[in-house]
Amino acid sequence: MLPIAALGDKFFRRLIEIDEDTCRRVAEAGCPNCGGPLHRGDYPRKPRGGLIAVAGEAFTRRLSLCCGWTGCRRRATPPSVRFLGRRVYLGVTVVLASIAALAASRPREVRRATGIPHRTVSRWRAWWQTDFPKSRLFEQERGRFMPPLEVVALPASLVERFVAAACDINAAIVRTLGFLAPLTTASVGDGSRFVRVR
Repeated sequence: MLPIAALGDKFFRRLIEIDEDTCRRVAEAGCPNCGGPLHRGDYPRKPRGGLIAVAGEAFTRRLSLCCGWTGCRRRATPPSVRFLGRRVYLGVTVVLASIAALAASRPREVRRATGIPHRTVSRWRAWWQTDFPKSRLFEQERGRFMPPLEVVALPASLVERFVAAACDINAAIVRTLGFLAPLTTASVGDGSRFVRVR
């Protein structure tokens, strides 16, 4: 089982660097709808981190872009390694709290370890077991993992594969978030081509 520990300011600054680079690359590609220029149009978020990612709650801007051509003005929100779609909790919190739930024998242990209500973590666990394996991302990328990922052990089985490649738990978590980044937006197609995690 992977160790669950609080993540500091340095970890989240790294995630912001990745999101900034992704945002720049999406802006360079132009509006996915009309090809027009994209301009920054960030918006506020109130992320929660539980006990795992308290430091991440300070970074409250979701990077976003808006088409500069009159008549289009559509938003193009780049993929993110900080946010996991519209969830209130930070992506890293969703991943690590779900892993903690795998190891816990009682619901109150999850709350004690993560600071997140058991019902919330249970919903995330259900998502990992049902919706995530049916996602386009998982269907397209599952062949990269040999032997195949254990669906019943998600997200731990996913993070463990990146630990083997990165030899560092924090780097593995960052790579996992990069892998999941295309799920964080519907306004930029083929989001994985914009995310670079080193």
